Amino acid sequence: MGNDASGNQTRPHIEDGFRTKQPPMFKVLMHNDDYTSMDFVVEMLRSVFYKSPTEANRIMLHIHFKGVGICGVFPYEIAETKTAKVHALAQAEGYPLRCSLDRV
Repeated sequence: MGNDASGNQTRPHIEDGFRTKQPPMFKVLMHNDDYTSMDFVVEMLRSVFYKSPTEANRIMLHIHFKGVGICGVFPYEIAETKTAKVHALAQAEGYPLRCSLDRV
C-alpha cells in the first residue's frame, strides 16, 4: 500500500491551454423619456440594480441629461432578466421606461 511510485495523483489531468471561457457581458442601458418620473427611475436603480441612493441619483441625472445611462454590466441571462423586470414594473405603473442591452 503506502506511496504510489508511478506518480498518479488524485487531481484530474487538465490539458495544457484548457481554460474556462467567461460568458459574454452586456451593459444594461436605461433610456430617458418625457413621462417616467425621476423618483421611479431611482427606485428601479435601487430595487432592481441594487444601487445606493447616491449612485442611483447620479445615474438618474445622467440618464435625464444625456438620454441614456448604464445601470450595470452582467452576463446575458442576468441582464435580460433585469431588463424584463424593469419593463414589467414600469408597465404596471403606466410608465414607458425602456432598457436595452449592449454587448461589451
